[in-house]
Amino acid sequence: MDGLRFSAQEGVLAPLSFLLPAREKPVYYNYEPPPGVPSRTGGRREERVTVEDARAIRDRLSLDHEGFLLFRHPTAVRNFYDENEIKTLYYPETERLMQSLTGAGRVVAFDHIVRNGARGKERGSGVKLPATRMHNDYTARSAPQRVRDFFGEEAEGLLERRFAIINLWRPITGPVLRSPLALCDAESLADENLVATDLKYPDRTGEIYSVTYNPAQRWFYFPKMEAEEVLLIRCFDSAKKGAARFSAHGAFEDPNSPAAAPPRESIEVRTFAFY
Repeated sequence: MDGLRFSAQEGVLAPLSFLLPAREKPVYYNYEPPPGVPSRTGGRREERVTVEDARAIRDRLSLDHEGFLLFRHPTAVRNFYDENEIKTLYYPETERLMQSLTGAGRVVAFDHIVRNGARGKERGSGVKLPATRMHNDYTARSAPQRVRDFFGEEAEGLLERRFAIINLWRPITGPVLRSPLALCDAESLADENLVATDLKYPDRTGEIYSVTYNPAQRWFYFPKMEAEEVLLIRCFDSAKKGAARFSAHGAFEDPNSPAAAPPRESIEVRTFAFY
């Protein structure tokens, strides 16, 4: 995997946050951990990386190669902080769009996260801060487990088919000037840089990939994304040939951001795509 399908584009030199290699499996708590237990284990290191502007090559990107795509797609949702509106209106919108863009026979939206660089600091708001560590939402173990979690007895039949987990990421307000999303070209992401990490919830333990730095990685972003733009990010694909199985992403601080830029607001919906 050489990640060199395209020549270098203009971009920014910015610090990205990576996991430091370690012997023990990292653990992240998504809730207040027991007394004396750190909320996160595993050291982090910032590396100054060229994050290339992907807008000039957007029409040549592929989920099978780079692992991400950008599209323009208006929404009928008026309030992304309304859980009912997200689940009854935005989930069906997302499923229809994802099915039309991927050719999947069945798409099911099953989870979402709303992020706000200001409101995410409010305890109990249900809103999260931008995720600044480079990561991938699912692993080779946790992706099939999520199918089992959601589909019960139907799961084993579904797992006999090819499936993917694809996120739909959208700014709630635009343009995004602070904490844009860095996206790793999946073909430049080596397996050795994907580190399985426990993600603790009150009722279960999930697993994500943290990412260690490799100078062969290529990182991209779409500057000044608007609220009518969406990113497809493929986090997992069960196909072991012909497609990039994993990708990586995370928020970063654009050195071109104005000092008074508003906090980033965004929503990501996770979907199963069954082929």
